[in-house]
Amino acid sequence: MIFMLCGTGDARDLALHLAERDLPLLASVVTPSAAERLTDVGIRSRVGRLDQQGLRSFLQERGCRAVVDASHPFALEAHVNAMGAAAALGLPYFRYERRSIQYDSQPKLIVVHSYEEAARKAKELKGSVMLTTGGKTLEIFTKELLGDPGIRLTVRLLPCLENIRKCLSLRIEQRNIIALQGPFSRELNEALYRQYGTQVMITKESGAEGSVDEKVHAALDMGLYVILIARPGTAFGAYGEVYDSFTGISDAVARALE
Repeated sequence: MIFMLCGTGDARDLALHLAERDLPLLASVVTPSAAERLTDVGIRSRVGRLDQQGLRSFLQERGCRAVVDASHPFALEAHVNAMGAAAALGLPYFRYERRSIQYDSQPKLIVVHSYEEAARKAKELKGSVMLTTGGKTLEIFTKELLGDPGIRLTVRLLPCLENIRKCLSLRIEQRNIIALQGPFSRELNEALYRQYGTQVMITKESGAEGSVDEKVHAALDMGLYVILIARPGTAFGAYGEVYDSFTGISDAVARALE
């Protein structure tokens, strides 16, 4: 059986692709809603995070023969845990990652390499800042931006209870919380920018499948500053290749299981 970490919308499609090739798998997701979306298409799943030791034990108990990591490009802890558990058990590890997006030179596109750098740059620019990087690193931005009289911080994130509680605990005003489930069309992005008077938009380079392209181009075409957090580097080479196509990774997995 294949153990597959699913953390994006296209991971669901990859799981279906593997299943259609008669490659048995068990998907691992973080939320019950993600599990439901997989169950609806006949994919078995488990819910909840596992640390490296927990994942190692789980792989042994279930007799898993390979690990497919299709978690989010920025989920570094998940990558490290999956690679470490697979290496410890001598299992093949396969990483699927969306293709990166290449942008032409744009005077208002600012590429940074950390959340902290993004927060500092937004503080320099000031104005109405829309943060679209999710709830996990909110405190990095609230520490820098909240309380600055020259900044209005609005946050756009998934409408789950954990996110809302975190926003309120960090003293983000309710009127500045946009709790919506994507993907977002270009038209909706533009409407939200206008509604909140956005001048600076912060996002992660998570790939076209994550609707980053529509978000970025809509902002740039409206004359907004875009702070784009580049993908973090990881030592994937020590554990195997990274694949950006369903066919490529499914062929490799099939060969490994022969």
